[in-house]
Amino acid sequence: MSHYSGEQAPHIGTLPAGPLGTIADVDGVSVGHCTLAEGAHQTGVTVIRPHRGDPFVDKVPAAASVINGFGKSIGLVQLDELGTLETPIALTNTFGVGALVEAQIRAAIRANPRIGREWSTVNPLVFECNDGYLNDIQALAITGQHFDEAFDAASSDVAGGAVGAGRGMSCFDLKGGIGTASRVVNTAGHDYTVGALVLANFGRLPMLTIDGTPLGRTLAARAAQAEAADAAARADANASAGKPEQGSIIMIVATDAPLDARQLKRLSLRAAAGLARTGSVYGHGSGDIALAFSTAYTVPHGADFVALPPLVADHGLDPLFRACADSVEQAILDALWSAESVTGRDGHRRLSLRDAVPDLAELLRNPAR
Repeated sequence: MSHYSGEQAPHIGTLPAGPLGTIADVDGVSVGHCTLAEGAHQTGVTVIRPHRGDPFVDKVPAAASVINGFGKSIGLVQLDELGTLETPIALTNTFGVGALVEAQIRAAIRANPRIGREWSTVNPLVFECNDGYLNDIQALAITGQHFDEAFDAASSDVAGGAVGAGRGMSCFDLKGGIGTASRVVNTAGHDYTVGALVLANFGRLPMLTIDGTPLGRTLAARAAQAEAADAAARADANASAGKPEQGSIIMIVATDAPLDARQLKRLSLRAAAGLARTGSVYGHGSGDIALAFSTAYTVPHGADFVALPPLVADHGLDPLFRACADSVEQAILDALWSAESVTGRDGHRRLSLRDAVPDLAELLRNPAR
């Protein structure tokens, strides 16, 4: 039975959220957005800063899992090899990746002019989803300035929904976008926080599952009934219902638990559990990627030795795995609940969940209705 009480999304699981209920509950993590919302340009940039300092000088341990690799991200090869994150994490649309790569390189060089000369080059990290239904993606509207604006806007006050990179994204044929959540757990006698931020742009409506309730089936049946009088509309509805799952989701997981890159790889993989609970089957055309990083220590650039704190033993990881799955599932719901309806390219429109389902609260309290 759902925990749903009204205006907020159901609280997933029994673990408590942090005080903010966002990825910024992990101390030092901040998020900024730059949103383009004019006519056919419905897109943007989201930047996640892993700590308050310079991530090239003080790298953080990180690892990624590619659940389904239909994506055009930059930086994963070196991340996988070295196990560190050395730039902020940037999110945007598919055709904006190149502009953000250049912007990240330029920002790193401004902060550290020795990069690419006395020092090694920098590994920019950019993730993408295709917002081409609502956004004129061919316009190549994203520029390096948008990265700079999102970076400068980063704070612990994390906005969600149709903002930043989430502006033009769709989720379960509804309006998707940015979502975030956190969970607090105790393991090995210590309290740790796990936070998640997602760029949700995946799924077909009949698949939508909210806190175990297959709500999408009800909504898809309603849509079919409403269009039954119009044969053309019915054909369109049937074609939509039969389409394969496409789109993408980027899942960023942060924790203050002391973990190494190998353990963070394991943690990132548990994001797939939270994604699956919402109804995704990681379809052929969906790019589903999760990245996890720890803020418990940094890896100084050029150091001969790295001092590690005592790491959580592997047998103590289960609470963190649970927190990861719950926070990712919660973050996806947050994206749906936070989004507003958006009209974009060629009049294409995505309704928010709340606009599409005025009786949402009642449906979740009485799913059999």
